Formats: sequence, structure tokens, C-alpha cells
Amino acid sequence: MTNLQEAQQDMKKGYGYGSVGVIVSGIVWLVSSLAVNFYSPQNGIWTLIIGGVLIFPVANLIGKLIGLKGGHDKNNPLAKLTMEGTIWMIMCIPLAFGLSLIKAEWFFQGMLMIIGGRHLTFATVYGTRIYWILGAMLGLAAYILFKLEATAFVSALTGGVIEIILGISIYILYRSEQKKQTAGNY
Repeated sequence: MTNLQEAQQDMKKGYGYGSVGVIVSGIVWLVSSLAVNFYSPQNGIWTLIIGGVLIFPVANLIGKLIGLKGGHDKNNPLAKLTMEGTIWMIMCIPLAFGLSLIKAEWFFQGMLMIIGGRHLTFATVYGTRIYWILGAMLGLAAYILFKLEATAFVSALTGGVIEIILGISIYILYRSEQKKQTAGNY
């Protein structure tokens, strides 16, 4: 990799702008909201944590099934940024879990803020500003939900809806760019 744009192109091609991961994450949020609704906030918390561990492998599998490479060049320096963001996010989960010991809904609002912050780094990884929008929307939603004293169900549902809508938007952006590049090659 000789420059940032080349590294970003490699990540874009390998992971479809990260769109599938965002959609899978949104589905995990929705399943978590269902666990809250039908069982308990604690079940929803564990659903989000355990489901979160599965996001990358499930997204990678789905990505490969729809024709994505599912990987990046081993010399891509942006892979380090992605891993550092993942480690930072994991380090923050105990903070959100601690909030749940006070009020269960604070876990979901805290996780919205944490994941929103992590998505901001994807603007650099994939070279697209839509991740600034996604990160800002999750962070703003967390703040609004906190101020409104929203329930755990509503908080988890909100995370799912935002991520699925933006994930689909990112996928459409990716496919649109792929069509332009293909048309430009003829």
C-alpha cells in the first residue's frame, strides 16, 4: 500500500464499505430489543454482547455469499486502525455494563454512544463520510433516549433501526460505486 486512497480502496472492495457488518449489527440490535421485550432487559444485554461477538464472522460469511472478497491486503495499514477501534470498543463494554447495574436502559444508550464513536473511525477506513452521519446519529439517539428516559426496548430498537437503514444506504452506495467503476472500464 503506497497511499491512503489505495488502502481505502482495498478495504472498500474487501468489505463492501462495511455495509454488511452494519446491517448485521442492526439485526443484533433488533434481536436484543426482542429479548428485552419478551424476556428481560438483562437477556437483551447479553443478547447484544454475545451477538456483538458474532457480527464480524457472520457479516464476513454473508459478504462472501454476495460476492465480497471478505478480507484486505495483509499490508493494509488501515487494518490496524480497525483492530484498535475494536479493542477500544471492547474496553468500553464494561463501562456500559456498569451503567446497567444502575438502570438497564443505560446499557443500551451507553452502547449506542460507544458504537457510534467506533463508526466514526470507519469514515477513515472506508474513505466515506456516511460513517460520520451514522456515528452522529447513534450518538445523538443515545443522548435523546437518555433525556427522554426511554426504555431498554426502545433504546435497543432505535439502534437496530438506525443501523439497518444506514447499512442498507451504505450498501447501495457501494454497489453504485461498483457500477460506475465497471462502466468506466468499458
